[in-house]
Amino acid sequence: MADDSIAVVDLDRCQPDRCNYECVNFCPPNRTGKECIVERGDHYDEEEPYEGGPNQVFISEEICLGESCGICVEKCPFDALEIINLPQELDETPAHRYGDNAFALYGLPAPQEGRVTGILGPNGIGKTTAVRILAGEIDPNLGRHADPPSWDDVMDAYRGTELQEYLAALRDGDVTVARKPQYVDKIPETFSGNTRELVEGVDERGVADDVIERLGIAPVIDQDIDTLSGGELQRVALAATLVRDADFYFLDEVTPYLDIGQRVTAARLIRELAADGDRSMLVVEHDLAVLDLLADSIHVAYGQPSAFGVVTDPKSTKGGINEYLTGYLDNENMRIRQEAIQFEEHAPRTGSTGDTLVEYPDMSKSYGEGEFSLDVAAGEIRRNEVLGVVGPNGIGKSTFAKMLAGRLEPDSGALGVALDISYKPQYIDIDQPMRVDAFLSSVTDDFGSSYWNTEIAQPLQLERVMEQDITDLSGGERQRVAIAACLSEDADLYLLDEPSAHLDVEQRVLATRAIRRYAENNDATAMVIDHDIYMIDLLADRLQVFAGTPAEHGHAGQPVGMREGMNEFLANLGVTFRRDERTGRPRINKPGSQKDREQKQAGEYYYASADNA
Repeated sequence: MADDSIAVVDLDRCQPDRCNYECVNFCPPNRTGKECIVERGDHYDEEEPYEGGPNQVFISEEICLGESCGICVEKCPFDALEIINLPQELDETPAHRYGDNAFALYGLPAPQEGRVTGILGPNGIGKTTAVRILAGEIDPNLGRHADPPSWDDVMDAYRGTELQEYLAALRDGDVTVARKPQYVDKIPETFSGNTRELVEGVDERGVADDVIERLGIAPVIDQDIDTLSGGELQRVALAATLVRDADFYFLDEVTPYLDIGQRVTAARLIRELAADGDRSMLVVEHDLAVLDLLADSIHVAYGQPSAFGVVTDPKSTKGGINEYLTGYLDNENMRIRQEAIQFEEHAPRTGSTGDTLVEYPDMSKSYGEGEFSLDVAAGEIRRNEVLGVVGPNGIGKSTFAKMLAGRLEPDSGALGVALDISYKPQYIDIDQPMRVDAFLSSVTDDFGSSYWNTEIAQPLQLERVMEQDITDLSGGERQRVAIAACLSEDADLYLLDEPSAHLDVEQRVLATRAIRRYAENNDATAMVIDHDIYMIDLLADRLQVFAGTPAEHGHAGQPVGMREGMNEFLANLGVTFRRDERTGRPRINKPGSQKDREQKQAGEYYYASADNA
């Protein structure tokens, strides 16, 4: 194989007990007597450890003819093989490779003292691997997984680069690390106790009280961790990371489950800590508006998920984000995507004029004396519309959704009509030990039909996870399966609670299109609760705004037009957005800036043109 190609075998998908070794039998080099594709037990000494089962296949990259052949890829019935031509401009030496025919990472981000460095890229592209190397959890093997290099070899490889000094400190054990996990809903599985015990137990800087106050978690400070919502867990995890006294802070997705106000507060806290001394901050984030506000510079990560990833040299935040969206990296002269991600700048939709699907009366729900209460103003949901639902966390959005779905009885104001509701909850708790295809086929009789594949499976990129067990999926994969399951049911109302969580930028765009297209093509009615403002803008015909005091009392207003609703919502938060003049993407204005003041005075918090940005 050419030096710029790699072979990847997905060991989770390679199922030799269910195939006839088509890859082995049809491989041209094999048919000439060479051992290009063989069983792993034949290739390795049985006394030596190796990845995968002995009957799974190994591909010799030295013998393989490369992507120009690709016969094994086409013949594999489980889509377990990939032969990939690497970009010609790529350095031939990876920073790390997990094994033979396994994922390879090229390049590493360079943390900078006193600055926030961002990483932007798809899921499964090696961002977490890069961070684990910088955190000292993995020693970079420079692709020599069978004969790992010494630290002297690693230092030679990075001599003269921005990483040299950092890696030297890492080698000498002079780097302390504080890390916020990506999936905060897993925290209760590893920690039993209350919020105070978790945060104060790691408070090495003596700032717990201030951080707790600013992140708004004082109301839950004495609650057990396993009783917290996702938004509360996210803020607690952030607090427990920022109170540490470390040289290197790694924050993996700080925005899932947080509302806009909380996202801006988190960004300010992170920036303040970076400016306080010699600390290095590295942030992986998919909310472009927050990443733009947060980072001093960014690295773009690209490649092929689960196969290889490339981390670029640092770029300016604005330039890096725009290059990522257009799909072309200027300095690298590299096209990373055939189509640009478009952010349409449009006037707000005027709203659906369809017939009424359901009228609901004034409703209320209280969780007890001194506990949270919600009141809902009477309103209507129209047929064939997408109704966006926005508001701070802890304000009752999910409570309202559960009342509509019949999962929670209101104290007053019953619906009085039976609606078939397909409900995707905020937290994905699909723990059945079953394959994705079996799970989805149990939801709909249309599973596998050309219509279902076109409308749901393909837009949500489900093909590669169909034969995986649900319990083995990542957070983003579970999210896409849950969206598919929701849309696959026959229902009067499709209710999706935070469908953007753990999805990368491209997946959010695809999920938005899938939901909107499904609603339009099937005359379906949908309610979407989300904190990704741009996703709501693209999806919604009208907006329902929740306000009040989080964790105490919430009020749900009547559904209104998009302009009125967006202005009301963002005015409550004191946040304005402008448009990037090149891509049209939404960008958060810095509080108190000239643009922020102008838009507030005009009462236009979101639908301001890029021409005036």
